[in-house]
Amino acid sequence: MADETPVFQIQRMYLKDLSLEQPNSPQILLEQSQPQVDINLTMGAETVADGVYEVTVAATVTTKVQDKVLFLVEAKQAGIFEIRNVPDEQRQGILSIVCPQMIYPYLRAIVSDVCTRAGFPPILLTEVNFQAMFEAQQKQAAAQGNGAPSIITTAN
Repeated sequence: MADETPVFQIQRMYLKDLSLEQPNSPQILLEQSQPQVDINLTMGAETVADGVYEVTVAATVTTKVQDKVLFLVEAKQAGIFEIRNVPDEQRQGILSIVCPQMIYPYLRAIVSDVCTRAGFPPILLTEVNFQAMFEAQQKQAAAQGNGAPSIITTAN
């Protein structure tokens, strides 16, 4: 008889993608105006093998002075997780809440570090309530008549 013990473990945590752009340097660095910061977060999950999933959390930080980009940071942190012998609805919660919560602190540190290394004050991403995000997405999917999404995914 096969072992039916639930399994949840991290296989690996890694930086999947990182980009820094300063398209208007050096001229824009002389501007004295307060920059405007726009932060966009996305999450994704996909099956890598049977019972093995890659979960990603990505941040795009766009900082502008007036209408010109001061700098743009795009970072995607990922993790590979083994999840076996867990009911589908619990697996959804693990992939959409637990895994992103484990990945996010790494992403926050990377974004802050890249900004500092680029010569700017660090951008500190705020804490994120992944459970509230997941519940909101489930409600939205149910309202649209799609039922709950099996895995929350976003365009890369």
